[in-house]
Amino acid sequence: MKLINIGFGNMVSAQRLLTVISPDSAPVKRLIQEARDRGMLIDASYGRKTRSVLIMDTDHVILSGLEPKTIAGRVSEEEDPVEEG
Repeated sequence: MKLINIGFGNMVSAQRLLTVISPDSAPVKRLIQEARDRGMLIDASYGRKTRSVLIMDTDHVILSGLEPKTIAGRVSEEEDPVEEG
């Protein structure tokens, strides 16, 4: 199982991650509120500004303080490990 660091020592499974999106649009804000109401929201931003929203295949919504581009880069690193030699 590959884990992706989403900031502040928190990790998510790369196999379970569906998408990483910005929290700025109204539909994403509604998605966050609906997840909160259902008890499926995980706030991993530690009180900092939410910069990305992770949608998992388990229907969980995770808030992170890292930029989506940063998380996407970490996912890419996991998929294409650099060989040392």
